[in-house]
Amino acid sequence: MAKLWDKGYAVDREVEAFTTGDDYLLDRELVEADCLASIAHARTLARIGVLTHDEAGQLSDELRAIACASAAGSFTVEPADEDCHTAIENRLVERLGDLGKKIHTCRSRNDQVIAAIRVYARERLLGLFDDVLSLCATLRAFAEKHQTVPMIGRTHTQVAMPSSVGLWAGAWLESLLDDLRLLATAYELNDQCPLGSAASYGVPMPIDRQLTSDLLGFGKLQNNVLYANNSRGKIESVILGACAQIAVDLSRAAQDLINFSLPEFGYFTVPKELCTGSSIMPQKRNPCGLELVRAKTSTILACYNQILDILKGLPSGYNRDLQETKRPFIEGLRLTRACVRVTDITFSKLEVNEERCVAAFRAAPEVFATDEALRLVVQGVPFRDAYRQVAASLGGKMTPGVFCAEHPKGRGRQKTPGVIFPPDPRASIAQRKHAGGPANLRLDLADATIKQIKEFADTRRDRLRRATDALLSGA
Repeated sequence: MAKLWDKGYAVDREVEAFTTGDDYLLDRELVEADCLASIAHARTLARIGVLTHDEAGQLSDELRAIACASAAGSFTVEPADEDCHTAIENRLVERLGDLGKKIHTCRSRNDQVIAAIRVYARERLLGLFDDVLSLCATLRAFAEKHQTVPMIGRTHTQVAMPSSVGLWAGAWLESLLDDLRLLATAYELNDQCPLGSAASYGVPMPIDRQLTSDLLGFGKLQNNVLYANNSRGKIESVILGACAQIAVDLSRAAQDLINFSLPEFGYFTVPKELCTGSSIMPQKRNPCGLELVRAKTSTILACYNQILDILKGLPSGYNRDLQETKRPFIEGLRLTRACVRVTDITFSKLEVNEERCVAAFRAAPEVFATDEALRLVVQGVPFRDAYRQVAASLGGKMTPGVFCAEHPKGRGRQKTPGVIFPPDPRASIAQRKHAGGPANLRLDLADATIKQIKEFADTRRDRLRRATDALLSGA
């Protein structure tokens, strides 16, 4: 099979294998995207007379057949092809003869690769939007259902202040909504058509790059042809940057879930169908899904950093180094979606043990220390004095039952540190009615953001679907 760059000489086999790497395997995922871009390119060539209308039609028909064959598993990319672009062009030449050799006019493999990755990324990003929005809906329902369930809030992992399961879940919900805003920006940057930029410097022919962009359903044309090539890897890193934020949130939430489902806490129970067992210890039910979310987050971050590391020292224009950005990009996107789905399943099945949550307050009454200081403030004591009074009553120890509080049966205040009679934690969190507090989660704000982001994704999906259907149907 001829390489796209073939000039009649053979490259050393070891060097060829080294430069090809696993690109041919990764490119099996890009076949349909490359075919779509090539159909649009053929129509652009017909517009300037390089191809006749009939020739463009023949090429488009064959490209559609290749896309279908790839989906069915009967067209693949082999090591000898190097990449999907060579495999596709060789099939066109095999079926259409010299006509197949015309498809590469006015483009380089460089802008061809970028276009295929952009088309591929749009579809995968829309899938990621769906996955994260599903998780947000699950978290929203979980927060509402458990908004009045008390849970000890922690800082430095130590007992801090009264909180609730609803506040905890709502925090992860709002963080993911911020991540989706970042993902929307990444989508918009990716939604630029690079075709026609060729090897970084355009071509001396009157191609209509805007037509190609419109045919592919891109939001805009990427204007500067050198920047179009320089942006390879950069746009992928922006996307993985958004993925990294999502993954870090999931990893931290997973750590909370692992901690709070420990027998020593018992706030939550991860159902057994989400756990695996031990090969030697019969009693074990291990939260391996959550542990792997934690671990795979490190892989996602590594993918993100790998791309940035490749880019940082490159001169402008295309460099072969950019080939190495493809694998971490595809892997990072795939792992992010997998982590989101596992987390969604976990929250949808997670059991909340309300009695254990409430009992934790009885075991750690110092959680009400700030409440006590603020009670004194209401009585006219300056906060710093109130703070010190409560601290003194604690005796400098972070141990339960050592600061003064009202006796529940109205017997006055204890005069010396002793057994504490804590207030009802539900009453404590009910007093936190300010915006965003445990008693005022304002989940309606999350609803509005979810709606806005869903409309963003749906609008882009509709535009992409119309363009794809038109290219694949020959309309």
